[in-house]
Amino acid sequence: MFGLIKVTQAVLPIMRKQQSGIIVNVSSGAGLFGYPVGSAYVSTKFAVEGLSESIAYELEPFGIKVVLIEPGFIRTNFTNAMVIAKKSQDLSSPYSQMMQKVAANSSEMAMNGSSVEVVAKVILEAVTSKNPNLRYLAGKDVETWAANKKTMNDTEFYNMIKDLAQ
Repeated sequence: MFGLIKVTQAVLPIMRKQQSGIIVNVSSGAGLFGYPVGSAYVSTKFAVEGLSESIAYELEPFGIKVVLIEPGFIRTNFTNAMVIAKKSQDLSSPYSQMMQKVAANSSEMAMNGSSVEVVAKVILEAVTSKNPNLRYLAGKDVETWAANKKTMNDTEFYNMIKDLAQ
């Protein structure tokens, strides 16, 4: 999050001077809703979403667009590279069983995730658009989750996500 802020601050004087530019922030579907045992990751993505949406208003008068790319699960090494708190991995942890279930579901979703090319195509679409949208979903899974979030009530959506940990 802090790196994103610093890079944005570095390019803004140039973009304001030229009265144009596009800032592309890659967030995640996790910036749209929380999920079990993802609190640290999800909170950073919520922050990227909030920052991007807020600066979109601030930068529009200078001809600068802000775009959020929100990928779902992408076939990368992401799940293998995650750092998981040691305490939560301890079998005596009250979160151990939940962690194991979510990790298994995440690994399966990652294996069935979209290719990195899907994200690249969405970014290309956004930056070549004459009038880009603020948000772009990248992947069928995140499209489904976002549609469910819009059509389900809070309890229904909560229960659907909660099932990932049971």
